[in-house]
Amino acid sequence: MKKVVIIGGGIAGMTAGVLLQKAGFQTEIYEKNALPGGLCTGWKREGYFIDNCIHWLTGTRPGSGLHELWKEIGALGDGVELHKKEMFFSSKLDGRVLTFWRDKERTRKEMLELSPEDEKEINKLIDYVSMAENMTVPVEKPFDAMNPIDFIKLGMSMKEMGKVMKAYGNMDMKELAMRFKNPLIRRAITDYMPRGYQAYAFLVSYATVTGGNGDIPAGGSFKMSLRVAQKYKEYGGVLHTNAEVEKIILRGKRAEGILLKSGAKVSADFVICACDTNYTFHKLLPEAYMPGGLKKMYEEREKYPVNSGFQIAYAVDGGFGELTGTRVFSCEPLKVGSRSVYCMSVQSYDYDPDFAPEGKMILQSNFSQTEEDYRYWEVLYADKEAYRKQKNKTARAAMERVVTEYPFLAGKLRVLDVWTPMTYTRYCNSYKGAYMSFVMTRQAKSITVPGKVKGLDNVLLASQWLMGPGGLPTAAAMGKFAAWRIIKRKDM
Repeated sequence: MKKVVIIGGGIAGMTAGVLLQKAGFQTEIYEKNALPGGLCTGWKREGYFIDNCIHWLTGTRPGSGLHELWKEIGALGDGVELHKKEMFFSSKLDGRVLTFWRDKERTRKEMLELSPEDEKEINKLIDYVSMAENMTVPVEKPFDAMNPIDFIKLGMSMKEMGKVMKAYGNMDMKELAMRFKNPLIRRAITDYMPRGYQAYAFLVSYATVTGGNGDIPAGGSFKMSLRVAQKYKEYGGVLHTNAEVEKIILRGKRAEGILLKSGAKVSADFVICACDTNYTFHKLLPEAYMPGGLKKMYEEREKYPVNSGFQIAYAVDGGFGELTGTRVFSCEPLKVGSRSVYCMSVQSYDYDPDFAPEGKMILQSNFSQTEEDYRYWEVLYADKEAYRKQKNKTARAAMERVVTEYPFLAGKLRVLDVWTPMTYTRYCNSYKGAYMSFVMTRQAKSITVPGKVKGLDNVLLASQWLMGPGGLPTAAAMGKFAAWRIIKRKDM
């Protein structure tokens, strides 16, 4: 029985582990933290649960390969309830509110009532959102292993996406916003994603919700990760936690195994790197092994930027249905990281009663952080006390702005926890604190990196960083592709 060592116990690593165990391989996962899940996690504070990851899970609608993969690894399935998101988000400007609803016709009506002069662009946007609902994440086999028939089938399954890309694939969020005359519509579009993001990403994200393919599993991120870990163990997989890997042991063109930080050596027939790729090629392996496409994205920082977040969780004394969903509003200037912001968001987690004590609720704010912001927090982190004081000061200032927007929260809101881009670097070795992959800007060419390491016969990659935009679906797909490559090896 061939042995596969997997570095990283996030969704990618556990997906590979489940599928390889099913195929008869012996696998062991080595995870640096005390719990599995990687970025798909959450934690408790004072009786509240803070969810770090899932705003919606792509692939909750039956009928796609991704949905079947989620079921196969235990993320979804019988007994796993889904919360149906009724709204994508709302934005407020000068007292008026625009909501992007799950019911896109309701959104169309609301937009037309708000701005009749934008009728043409509104109808076009909503119509193309409908087309984008058939977008799916291909999970059958790696792209470099697909033949012409595979590509034809893939194209036919998402033929409407070609029209979406033709209409919106060559513009960024700012350009999309400027197509509308109404200032609230403009603001709402750029509220959701940074201006440099490609516009089609907005349509695809919204279409995931309108198409019923982006609901939220009960228990959120942490319980989903535990379900996948349990499935892995049920198949006989061995999960080592608090087991940080120091490096991959190489001999010629093969990996012999891994060296743990503890000094222990573990032999392996295959090694899968299911962790941050920057960490992989600057710590686990020599940089010379980094695939060319990946190296290009790391080198061209303006074309392939990354984003992170400064995030705050608030404990709320009471339940307020008017705060359900994600709401964006203008606020007094607030310095977050290296920049001042003029609007902020609050997201309610009232959809899951287990996230807060009875009669209470939890809200969270997420301020997008650039690479420049990351540098700000990185420098500050060198002085832990200064870092702690600044993040708490910023959180208190943000809370004041929430109360200004929602006066009924006065005396009923307090900061529960604060985390920064440095949290992601510390916890998951994340490149510049990013929790997703590279941003595909209009100036950038989309690059999908094969999960093979040239020059090493038995080392594979399984990471969200291999294909934009990253996130849980990409992580699961890359985990499956790594397993697929090993299972298909004819010489083993």
